[in-house]
Amino acid sequence: MTSQSQGIQQLLQAEKRAKDKVEEAKKRKGKRLRQAKEEATAEIDHYRLQREKEFRHKQSNIMGSQGNLSTKIEDQTTEKIQAVTSNYHKEMESMMKKLLNMVYDIKPEIHLNYKATDVSIAVYS
Repeated sequence: MTSQSQGIQQLLQAEKRAKDKVEEAKKRKGKRLRQAKEEATAEIDHYRLQREKEFRHKQSNIMGSQGNLSTKIEDQTTEKIQAVTSNYHKEMESMMKKLLNMVYDIKPEIHLNYKATDVSIAVYS
């Protein structure tokens, strides 16, 4: 019986060692998975930063050229406004004189299509 009990003890010890090895393997596997996840996260962050940097560079190139374009448009607009304003001040005096002359110099004339009738004479007399 002692040999049976000794055999059972050996089997139990072997089972315990196997169970310990399985648990240790699970721990190593979990540790490897966590490490792989951390490495993947770091790689993803690095890739994201690289792509964002490229995007900002392209955006600054595009926006820079648009900024120059808007500056040119603003300069042209300012020049046109100044030209219109100077033309206004230059021509204002002569236009006012022409307008006032037309208002003051009224020359009453009868229109060509006007026909004199007795009714119209009676109404206005």
